[in-house]
Amino acid sequence: MPSSASPSAAAARLTGRAATGARPLSGAVTLVDLDDGRTVVVKHDEGAGAVRAEAAGLRWLAGAGAVRVPDVLGEEPYWLVTERVEEGPPGPRAAAGFGRELAALHLAGAPALGSPPPGGPVEARIGLAPLRNATGDDWPRWYAEHRVLPYLRGAVDAGVLLSAEAAVVERVCERLPALAGPAEPPARLHGDLWNGNVLWGTDGSVRLIDPAAHGGHRETDLAMLRLFGCPYLEEVLAAYRERAPLADGWAGRVGVHQLFPLLVHAVLFGRGYAERAVAAAREALRG
Repeated sequence: MPSSASPSAAAARLTGRAATGARPLSGAVTLVDLDDGRTVVVKHDEGAGAVRAEAAGLRWLAGAGAVRVPDVLGEEPYWLVTERVEEGPPGPRAAAGFGRELAALHLAGAPALGSPPPGGPVEARIGLAPLRNATGDDWPRWYAEHRVLPYLRGAVDAGVLLSAEAAVVERVCERLPALAGPAEPPARLHGDLWNGNVLWGTDGSVRLIDPAAHGGHRETDLAMLRLFGCPYLEEVLAAYRERAPLADGWAGRVGVHQLFPLLVHAVLFGRGYAERAVAAAREALRG
């Protein structure tokens, strides 16, 4: 079936149910009603391996038995059909539950830093940016080489970051062995944990969507939650730390871990995020 087929046709093909209606949410995401009363989420993505990476990531997160994610109902090279989450308002009880579940997810671990989910491609994506899941065993070196410097070079090449500003970020990379805190085993990360990928359900639970899942440092997921404003974040973090205490000085390392998502956003969305990345780098150096 050609990749240009409609979301309704893809939903019918992948669920075995007739589609009775469709409502676009964005250019790539459509809600499709099925004849059994369900409404499913249909995503279309022409990026090489993008659907496979997302489906594998959702299954890997679910396999930890910790956080909740939408069920994968079907996939093809360019189409993904998942369960729809009925959304409700955030609250402190759900936030505490989410904190405990996120801690359990991270503690489920990963084979190595940068390891993709089982069945997931090495060449994946975070949002619309490429994400290479090359593996390593030393977090400062791996983080600099595979999570900071590729996007730093991209931002400079795109003209959104000046060479002198890039030098500040490069100094952070050079000092990462001293700035990174104690070594930890690889955690099972969501990998793109901004607030838009945290869905608060009507049943008082939280579900996570759109992962860029890989093995990494658990403080990176937490730093991204803070970067883009998660409701009841302090409740999330308090419950998380009860289940999985963080190493001393973790709050002072937030800027180090935010460099990755900020530089990704600089490449995708321009100068404003580049300035925030440089500010985070300078703060990390002062700390």
